[in-house]
Amino acid sequence: MIRLQNLTLQRGPQRLLDGAELTLHPGQKAGLIGANGAGKSSLFALLRGELGADGGDCLLPPDWRIAHMRQEIETLERQAVDYVLDGDQHLRSVQQQLGVAEAAHDGHAIARLHLELDNANGYSADARARKLLAGLGFSNAQMDQPVADFSGGWRMRLNLAQALMCPSDLLLLDEPTNHLDLDAILWLESWLKEYPGTLILISHDRDFLDAVVDHIVHLEQQKLVLYRGGYSTFERTRAERLAQQQQAFEKQQAQRAHMEKYIARFKAQATKARQAQSRIKALERLEELAPAHVDSPFDFCFRESQKISSPLLDLAEGRLGYGDKTVLQQVKLQLVPGARIGLLGPNGAGKSTLIKTLSGDLQPLGGRLQRGENLSIGYFAQHQLDSLDNKASPLLHLQRIAPSEREQTLRDFLGGFDFRGGRCDEAVVNFSGGEKARLALALIAWQRPNLLLLDEPTNHLDLEMRLALTMALQEFSGAVLVVSHDRHLLKSTTDEFLLVADGRVQTFDGDLDDYSRWLVDYRARQIPAGTSEPGADKTDRRAQRQAAAALRQQLAPHRREAEKLEKALGQLHEQLAGVEAGLADAAIYEAGRKDELREQLAMQAKLKAREAGLEEQWMAALEQLEALEQQLAQAE
Repeated sequence: MIRLQNLTLQRGPQRLLDGAELTLHPGQKAGLIGANGAGKSSLFALLRGELGADGGDCLLPPDWRIAHMRQEIETLERQAVDYVLDGDQHLRSVQQQLGVAEAAHDGHAIARLHLELDNANGYSADARARKLLAGLGFSNAQMDQPVADFSGGWRMRLNLAQALMCPSDLLLLDEPTNHLDLDAILWLESWLKEYPGTLILISHDRDFLDAVVDHIVHLEQQKLVLYRGGYSTFERTRAERLAQQQQAFEKQQAQRAHMEKYIARFKAQATKARQAQSRIKALERLEELAPAHVDSPFDFCFRESQKISSPLLDLAEGRLGYGDKTVLQQVKLQLVPGARIGLLGPNGAGKSTLIKTLSGDLQPLGGRLQRGENLSIGYFAQHQLDSLDNKASPLLHLQRIAPSEREQTLRDFLGGFDFRGGRCDEAVVNFSGGEKARLALALIAWQRPNLLLLDEPTNHLDLEMRLALTMALQEFSGAVLVVSHDRHLLKSTTDEFLLVADGRVQTFDGDLDDYSRWLVDYRARQIPAGTSEPGADKTDRRAQRQAAAALRQQLAPHRREAEKLEKALGQLHEQLAGVEAGLADAAIYEAGRKDELREQLAMQAKLKAREAGLEEQWMAALEQLEALEQQLAQAE
């Protein structure tokens, strides 16, 4: 188990943990949450042995294998699949030793190392690595490309795949969903649910935490507090504690007022019953949990547009793409004030292409795109974070678009995004990804948009900022079109879904659970008939022979066991037949032979009970033997 006792952890002058206590048992899955800078990543470094405790004890079993998701990549010329395989260091060591032994023609070493390779599941390693990559969204062709060909987000996916490839007793994942789309997140959820070891997960995705973890570790005020259950249970439990505080009560009342107003407006429009009910439940649940976020540093809204058009955008017979490449065809989409649309679809299907076209970053290749006279677009995408002026402060960014506004008004507005005091005047070059995302959202919110086009707006945002963004979008009176892997944001802020797939944009009549099932069917349709999953075609004949040999070795003891049970059952039948022959003799029922009769009846009952047990064991052994024989036939 993991045991932290009276732990003190310090980075420079800042004390992160002071007298902290925590116990996690093998197989538990815990989400580690806390404010940015509270010490979550430092705690990971302590568990990996890269940091030492400044006081107290950090105790882990000495034989535990620890895997973690690296934040950098060095071997840029290595093929993607080989980079992932490097995660299994023991396998790589055996392969290296085997290469040396084969070069030296050392027969004994070669035989021993082939056995070690088999024990390390080395013959299936390539196929397993490719299966991981496929789950994370890589195509077959991408798996054989060098790491240098991939962007930063895709390299982080490679680091995640490498961590999952490593056999481990403890898996440490720091924001694994940051660079994943919804498809890959759903796949990762399924993989982590089956992971047999201990998992500690840093994440700002509440639905992901709810799906994967069974405990929450909250890092707060230099302590570690363990809560049983997922993130939703943590919120309820913490809300119960904080609801007694006057500050929590007052904030809850204010939040309840605007939520009731929003729910009332939404119910009046609720024509799609299932999605409407899901949305209302999400809002009501958010109201119930308001006290859990009383200490949130974020409080903002999107300023209302002074003029509006209807429709805001009207796209008809749209053909969208890049250059000569058509990605989407026959696209029909009309956006009116109050529309709340979430875009769903597989990775690479064209969701970002659609948003870029609507924003004006791309021109339609065909069709008609008409913009409303008073259209004002607020467009958020990850590339906009890079376009911020690194030398300018948040205040200067805002002054450039509002030169006539009072400085104090701008400072107050930025304060709602947690840019306060000196942070308002600090150059952006020193900001984290989350801080840059908050600034980009602040600039959009100030400019009074009436249409928000949001492409993965929650990347890099922590849980409190995600909640604040959700509430701001609920109050926004304009139209919203959003692509997000954050299911809580989608459920809480959208009225309908559009499905982008197979070159088309169509209404999706269902909720996110329906979409998960649709994805499973979609992936199955993408695999051509008669083919197997990624990597299977790479398995060579030697691996197949090794597998067949292993199955033959397993067959022998199972066959011997089945024969042994059959022989014992035959002997038992002979004994039982003798007893029953004696009981068939009328003389045994005479008064003077009562004791003998009692003994024979007891023996009969004993033998029948043993017969039933032996027959059950024998049938099970035969079924297992038959299954192995079928596997062997397929392998050969």
